[in-house]
Amino acid sequence: MLLELRVENYAVIDNVAVEFAPGLNLLTGETGAGKSILIDALALLLGDKASTDTIRHGTDKALVSAVFEAESKALDAVLEANGLDSNSGSDSHSDDGQLILRREIATGGKGRVFVNNQPATVTVLKQLAPHLAVIHAQNEAVLAFDAASRLALLDAFAGVDTSAAAAAFESWNQVRHRIADLERDEHDRLRLLDLWSFQRKEIANARVQPEEDTRLEAEKRVLANSEKVFTAAMAAYEALYESNTSAAASIRVATRQVEELSRFDEKFRQSLPELESARITLEDIGQALRDYAEGIEASPARLAEVEDRLALLDRLKRKYGPILDDVIALGDELERKLNEMENKDEVLGALKIELTNAAAKYLEAARGLSRHRYEAARKLEKMVESEINELAMKARFKVEVSGSDEEGNWSAKGFDQVQYLISANPGEPLGPVEEIASGGELSRVMLALKTCVEAGSASRGRHNGARGGPAQRTLVFDEIDSGIGGRAAEAVGRKLKQLARTKQVLCVTHLPQIASFADQHYLIEKRESGGRTKTSVRPLNPEERTREIARMMSGAKLTDTSLKHAEQMLKANQ
Repeated sequence: MLLELRVENYAVIDNVAVEFAPGLNLLTGETGAGKSILIDALALLLGDKASTDTIRHGTDKALVSAVFEAESKALDAVLEANGLDSNSGSDSHSDDGQLILRREIATGGKGRVFVNNQPATVTVLKQLAPHLAVIHAQNEAVLAFDAASRLALLDAFAGVDTSAAAAAFESWNQVRHRIADLERDEHDRLRLLDLWSFQRKEIANARVQPEEDTRLEAEKRVLANSEKVFTAAMAAYEALYESNTSAAASIRVATRQVEELSRFDEKFRQSLPELESARITLEDIGQALRDYAEGIEASPARLAEVEDRLALLDRLKRKYGPILDDVIALGDELERKLNEMENKDEVLGALKIELTNAAAKYLEAARGLSRHRYEAARKLEKMVESEINELAMKARFKVEVSGSDEEGNWSAKGFDQVQYLISANPGEPLGPVEEIASGGELSRVMLALKTCVEAGSASRGRHNGARGGPAQRTLVFDEIDSGIGGRAAEAVGRKLKQLARTKQVLCVTHLPQIASFADQHYLIEKRESGGRTKTSVRPLNPEERTREIARMMSGAKLTDTSLKHAEQMLKANQ
């Protein structure tokens, strides 16, 4: 659950902090007040791309931070995998399962990310996002019906794991490419053989060793500064061991004095072993420094040799790198490819057997995925049709899974294609949702789909006994009610209220019918102060809420009729 969102110097927002509540949180305000900007700021904490254009004019950086109440094994696993603690140090919130996210966007283009006050990356935010919140934007109704998103929605509902199919597809694809390399026409094969032979010879002749460049760089620094290094080592040796005033000599003197003192007071005798240990340590360090200094040779010839070797390694890294390990790995790969080319027929035979086995493994995984999808599609279409018809529609809905297991249809996510079909009017044939549904119908279909997908996630979480997880994440709807009104708007508000019984819901809306269902109502206002526009957000008390809903119905000029209507609407929908 999102407990608090703080935004500073972002677009028209100067400094806003909002504490959210459980249940249905509604955000309303005049057009352009900054409602969607607040959602965009939250999206940054979920890993969205940042732009310096959003930094408030006249400031150096924008800051967005949030406190989530989030506790799940999956969340802990993400933190652990990225070397992050699940608490925030001295300000730890771990006892009550809180997570603090902060993101800064600087004018220079460099931004910073913190998770529980520890430096992190945008990649970490993207990994955490599925366990914290999901944002359904106002334009998503159209965008979400592309082929990839249709499949992703069904997979999210079914809870299928595509990793086995993806791994099998990758293995099959690699073998296929190796066969293609071997079966190139003779001209291409000879050209590649010449290139690979030259590259292998260049790398082999260099006799590159792992981390050789690191060792040589260290040796070069010593050789290039041999006089300074020798002087420093000998000076340290003198100070620690050799001179009459050395640290070791001083400890010997102190030891004799403490021995004398211990004759009179036994408590000083326990200090003698520690002094002896310190003296031995200093002498060991001193001897090591002397041996090191004696091994230093001011050898211009060796320095030139090291520099030449480093230049060679740099050339290889530029051509085959970027690091030395990549050069070594490429040499091994070229050796394998050349051996395969020299034994083409034998290797091809073995690879074709391997390809057949890889294809069989892929098909097994992909067909298993397909079976799960067909089963899930039947369940999802019944649930969505029921949800849609609760949203003031009389529609038929179907989830159509198609696709064949022919090789041309294979992908890392299987070979299925998914289409969502709807008949919005009795007697009309089914057709693709994105083609025949109106804007308002699209919004309601998306709300129904999202409700069902979230219900599927929650059901799996309860079945698996999972602690937290995606089923507990905050749902954010940014004007998903576009294109509807009247009875349909009231049905959408009732559906959001129902959804908010089991999870936190945030919703930006322009419709009073929906706003009247809120558990907590926030007003976003834009004012001019000191010649600058500033946006503020505040929760409304019951009287203010009545006036805001009346404003949404009648405009800036409130009437007794609109106020009474607002009161009746609030009373009916609470």
